Amino acid sequence: MELPPFHAAIVVHDLDASRSFYGGLLGCQEGRCSDGWVDFNLYGHQLVCHLDSSTEAGRHQTSPVDGEDVPVPHFGVVLSMHEWQQLAKRLRRRQTQFVIDPGIRFVGEAGEQATLFIADPSGNVLEFKAFSDPENLFAS
Repeated sequence: MELPPFHAAIVVHDLDASRSFYGGLLGCQEGRCSDGWVDFNLYGHQLVCHLDSSTEAGRHQTSPVDGEDVPVPHFGVVLSMHEWQQLAKRLRRRQTQFVIDPGIRFVGEAGEQATLFIADPSGNVLEFKAFSDPENLFAS
C-alpha cells in the first residue's frame, strides 16, 4: 500500500542540535532552511524543525500500551522490518538513550510490531515501528 508522505512541524530549542540528531544520528537529508527552521527528509516524509528557544523542553504524559508507559504526544514512521532492525542496530551502536527500548509488542496478535522510542534534544519523542505483517497496519 503506497501512502502519500506526511508533513509534520515541531518546535525545537536548538537548530544545530536538531541537525546533529536528525541529520547525524538518524541520517535524514537536510532540505530547505532559514535562521528559524530546517526541514528534513524523514524516510520520505517532510519534518520541519521550527526554532523556539523560549519554551521548555517537551514534557509528556504517558499512556499505558502493552505494559509500557508510552509518551504522548509522539510521532514517527512505520518502516519495513529490515529498515527497523538496521535503525535499532545503528542506534544501539551509537549508544542512544531510548525512551522505550527496542522490542516486539502484541506478540502473536494481528498487530504484532517492533517498536522503539527515542527523544530529540528538544524532548520531542519519536516512535519507529515495523509490523511482522505490513498488511496489519490498521488491523483491529
